[in-house]
Amino acid sequence: MNLILETDRLIIRNYAREDLSDAAEFLMDEETMYYIPETFAHLSELEQFINSPEHTNTYLPIVLKSTGKVIGHISFIDVFQGHTYEIGWVFNKAYQGLGYAFEAAQAIMTDGFSNRNLHRIIATCQPQNTRSWKLMEQLNMRREAHHIACIPFQDTWWDEYYYAILKDE
Repeated sequence: MNLILETDRLIIRNYAREDLSDAAEFLMDEETMYYIPETFAHLSELEQFINSPEHTNTYLPIVLKSTGKVIGHISFIDVFQGHTYEIGWVFNKAYQGLGYAFEAAQAIMTDGFSNRNLHRIIATCQPQNTRSWKLMEQLNMRREAHHIACIPFQDTWWDEYYYAILKDE
């Protein structure tokens, strides 16, 4: 299934082979990927990830209409039998703080509730990832939980915020 969503400034679609270079700018950047579980040490790993059939409709590049450049991607993953999806995002540092994540997430969420008839959309992040949880709140998601020391990270444990929104909200 090919997905294409458009907003005023963005196109959200499936990955294409020519996206590798743009995607590498943010998906292989250690600082950008600090809170993201998927990491790529080599370009070949990233290429395999992008071309994997299982990721076709779950990791979607965000393309700037004005230039055709991939500036980030959104994950949208079925976590409960087609009724609940988890949304996540990562953006190239050069394009953060410009409203693109909000615009893309809002489009994906609207599509999920309107066209996929989802009941619930969730999102998670670490409390230190302030930009991410503030975006969740801007998207009218509510914080439902603060899980303490639940994610192993290097020699320590991370906390995790859990956000959600229901279709009728």
